[in-house]
Amino acid sequence: MNYESLENWKGMRNKIGNKENKRSRVNYQLPLILLLCCASLVVNSQVQVISLDSVLDVIEKQNPMLNTFRNRAQAMNAYVAGSKSLMAPEVGGGLWMFPYQKQSYEHLADSRQIMLSVSQTFTNPVKLKANQQYLSSRATIEQANERFFYNGLKAQAKLAYYKWYVSEQKEKLLHESEEILNLMIRVGRVRYPYNQEKLSNIYKAEGRLHEVKNMQLMNQNEIQKQQILLKQLMNTPHSIQLAIDTTTIVHELNLITVDTVLLTQKRSDLHQLDRTIQTMRLNQQVEKVQNRPDFNLNFSHMISVGQGMPNQFMLLGMVTIPIAPWSSKMYKANTKAMDYEIESMKAERLAIMNEVQGMTTGMISEIKTLKQQLLNYEQRIIPVLQKSYESLMLAYEENKEELPMVIDGWETLNMTRLQYLDTKMKYYEMIVSYEKEIER
Repeated sequence: MNYESLENWKGMRNKIGNKENKRSRVNYQLPLILLLCCASLVVNSQVQVISLDSVLDVIEKQNPMLNTFRNRAQAMNAYVAGSKSLMAPEVGGGLWMFPYQKQSYEHLADSRQIMLSVSQTFTNPVKLKANQQYLSSRATIEQANERFFYNGLKAQAKLAYYKWYVSEQKEKLLHESEEILNLMIRVGRVRYPYNQEKLSNIYKAEGRLHEVKNMQLMNQNEIQKQQILLKQLMNTPHSIQLAIDTTTIVHELNLITVDTVLLTQKRSDLHQLDRTIQTMRLNQQVEKVQNRPDFNLNFSHMISVGQGMPNQFMLLGMVTIPIAPWSSKMYKANTKAMDYEIESMKAERLAIMNEVQGMTTGMISEIKTLKQQLLNYEQRIIPVLQKSYESLMLAYEENKEELPMVIDGWETLNMTRLQYLDTKMKYYEMIVSYEKEIER
């Protein structure tokens, strides 16, 4: 805000400064100004101005944790490639019909043979198809987990961006306060030798000035913290200097009624639960088709050792009987257990929707209240306090008021403006929380 009386203070400061040699002052300051301008150009060339949308795009592409979920989804898809594979064939060889004791085969038929055997198990095609569908569905769970995690990162980035924005506004306010207090101190020192000001009042103004400088240090540290957090979320080098684009800050929010349809469409954790339920049902189907038989084919070739016996072969087919009572208990128990897990996830889904609907309703009410408070600050509270402060300043210039009253008036106005910025930060926090819940 601009203060009308601020120019009067500056005029008084100029009158005091006119007692000095103007030419020597200009000659002294000119090289310093040129040096500062050059340094400013160098620094500005290295500062990267980023909008909030740009921050969110970089986080989505470069955040390491999101890449973790993407790699997991790719791993799940890679498992599908081998989902219809059969078991490896078995090859064997050995001695067939060799007696334990050595015998003479002069009058006996020599039954000794060397056997070569090949065996292959064929998994039921229905089982292979069910397993393929189950493995294919697991990647969608990781994709939903990625969106859920990104929603949390997005909320962190928005909050850090808004905190940075509000802190920069505080920085401007504190800088104005520092200038005003410096002017008060200078004028007080000029009036003091003429018994127009008390020394204690000057010290009081100096104390307030140091308090403002302390607040500036805290505020600068807050800006630095938010900048570091954004760099961490974006996975960018900490040597890069960032600056926020204040022109893209959205001050208005389109509040919509949250219902089950909206939540089902937007909430990634509900998507994750839906896909987990779907995967569980496919896994349940895998267990149910365990009652289908598997097949085995065995071929053996026997080579006769002695004379008089022909070479022989054996072709053997086998089938499993999974419906036997002692073998069907496992897949029946697993199927029943998965039914309970599915019902548990359905109940969790319903609880999440109920909780979010209640939370967002309260958030909408609080956002409207905070918005009205901000309007009251802007249209009523701050303008009235500014007029009060300006009237005190005018009275002080006319020697009708003392410096402590001016300081108190300034302090009231300054604290109110800081409270206004704190309220604005709460407003942004509620916006971020609301958008996080509906994943906007």
